[in-house]
Amino acid sequence: MSTINLKSFRQFFQSSSTGGIILIACVFISLLIANTGVGPYFEDILSYQVGMNFSNVHLKYSISLWINDGLMAIFFLLVGLEIKRELIEGELSSIKKAALPIFAALGGVLAPAIIYYMINTGTNTASGWGIPMATDIAFALAILSLLGNKVPTSLKIFLSALAIVDDLMAILVIAIFYSSELHYTYLLYAGGIFIFLLIINKLGVKNLVAYLVPGLFIWYFIHHSGVHATIAGVLTAFAIPTTPDAKESPLERLEHIIANPVNFIIMPLFALANTNIKFEAGMMEGLTTVLGMGIILGLLIGKPLGITLFSWIIVKIGAAKLPSGANWKHIFGVGILGGIGFTMSIFIALLSFEGEHLILSEAKFSILTASVLAGCIGFFFLSQLSKNSAPNFSKQK
Repeated sequence: MSTINLKSFRQFFQSSSTGGIILIACVFISLLIANTGVGPYFEDILSYQVGMNFSNVHLKYSISLWINDGLMAIFFLLVGLEIKRELIEGELSSIKKAALPIFAALGGVLAPAIIYYMINTGTNTASGWGIPMATDIAFALAILSLLGNKVPTSLKIFLSALAIVDDLMAILVIAIFYSSELHYTYLLYAGGIFIFLLIINKLGVKNLVAYLVPGLFIWYFIHHSGVHATIAGVLTAFAIPTTPDAKESPLERLEHIIANPVNFIIMPLFALANTNIKFEAGMMEGLTTVLGMGIILGLLIGKPLGITLFSWIIVKIGAAKLPSGANWKHIFGVGILGGIGFTMSIFIALLSFEGEHLILSEAKFSILTASVLAGCIGFFFLSQLSKNSAPNFSKQK
């Protein structure tokens, strides 16, 4: 790996892992708020309408919607930038490099979805099959960072690439399966602007404003089209120019600008607004319903099973090889950490059960339970693995 790529990865890893630790704090704060007298006032704040409507332009929504549709579009803008950078110059830039994380992510998406659907088929919660597919990259990297030099650097890079591919698959699932009634006129407007961005990219325009301002219009049109508005962030990211050399490109410049606000402000705000689960009598029983079992088994069993199995297949046929210094137990440990669905799983749950408060609360609690278990089990598994084999990766480059 080149020096520039390794430096970029380290910045990304440190930012994501530290953001994950802040997320953990925000989860506890959100749960505390929801279970005290402050809870109803917090709900009122989230429901407060902000913005304006004029003529045929509608931009007045609740604070909650601005967070979930507006700020999360910036999160997906960052995800899109990371995906494109990895495709051009990183861990996904060649078939040999990309094969392992792509296949691992594919297994980590299919196995949980199949487990969930098999348990929930024929019920009113069957539409939530996308919930256990997701991996929360910030939380997963935060847990892995706590292990320090007990795991090889290559394993951290593998998890990052896997989670980025996982995010791409989640984006496709959201766009295809979790869209409401489509309004094709708005989609045509958004498509036209996206084509315009691709053209100015080809013409060599480097000014970020030339991409971000039209990106706002893409967000508006997609938001009104029925496709989830966060997809606008990805489309805008894919149009921004980058280069495979060491010179900082507009894409990398924007990534550096928004990485900290996303990890330290946007994702914590999302966690505060959407983890507010009020603990009630009978909630534990909800973990054993078809919804709860589908989510928990999907994340805790489906993720490590799918990631390990698909990794084994691609390595055995000779199309990929294990990360340097890692063995199959390391891959299984990463698979366990992949079961930390948390914010991404909650995001898909919001799309799956919009307006169904009781089902959504049950889904959130199941996601939280599975994610905490996945984090703890994954950490102790990898920690114990390092004790047994006594590796030292402190000098690994």
